[in-house]
Amino acid sequence: MYSFNKTQGPRALWKGMGSTFIVQGVTLGAEGIISEFTPLPREVSHKWNPKQIGEHLLLKSLTYIVAMPFYSASLIETVQSEIIRDNTGILECVKEGIGRVIGLGVPHSKRLLPLLSLIFPTVLHGVLHYIISSIIQKIVLLILKRKTYHGHPAESTSPVQSMLDAYFPELIANFAASLCSDVILYPLETVLHRLHIQGTRTIIDNTDLGYEVLPINTQYEGMRDCINTIKQEEGMLGFYKGFGAVIIQYTLHAAVLQITKIIYSTLLQNSV
Repeated sequence: MYSFNKTQGPRALWKGMGSTFIVQGVTLGAEGIISEFTPLPREVSHKWNPKQIGEHLLLKSLTYIVAMPFYSASLIETVQSEIIRDNTGILECVKEGIGRVIGLGVPHSKRLLPLLSLIFPTVLHGVLHYIISSIIQKIVLLILKRKTYHGHPAESTSPVQSMLDAYFPELIANFAASLCSDVILYPLETVLHRLHIQGTRTIIDNTDLGYEVLPINTQYEGMRDCINTIKQEEGMLGFYKGFGAVIIQYTLHAAVLQITKIIYSTLLQNSV
């Protein structure tokens, strides 16, 4: 990170941020439109049944398929080296995503995997991430709310304490859910990213050194071939390349949560 900042400037660490927001917008929009015009439920009620869960996960799967070309374009924009990249507009992700679907835009190599072969790993990762994060979030939230209920009688709570009890458990639950799902699915995410980037003529930064660029020369035939190749050539640790960045990310996230709790606790003491 220091080397990137020194050679390419602070902007290099934030590249692709705009396209990431666009992908989030496309995902939310697609989910809303599909649920509006189909009987697939956007939310699962408390009195759920297997059919409702299946329909809800089908909605999520269709949403990931619609957003997939834009996710692919956003991923390329995120990892493409600033040294050789042109200054692209914020809507370049949309243009590249549509171009990927209709077969126009920047010419790609013959090693580029068709979108159809990317559907299964993309949907698998998205659905598993959603299931794991939802389960962890509900479990953590239930535990924290029980502890809060037993620790603070309702009549003795101040407005600040009430706000802390209402919002902080949800922040902790979301943090735990994201952390667990990202750690558990990191090997699958590594495979997914390699499949999406292959054949796009992308030049990436050498993250080990911070001042060189590397071409993507992989020749995976699909998800299974990618998994087997990584296993044979790089070992099991090959699936965890870049995992240190995830640790830093969640360490900073935990620090922000802790600072937030300290601020609320200080306000609570001052209000007593």
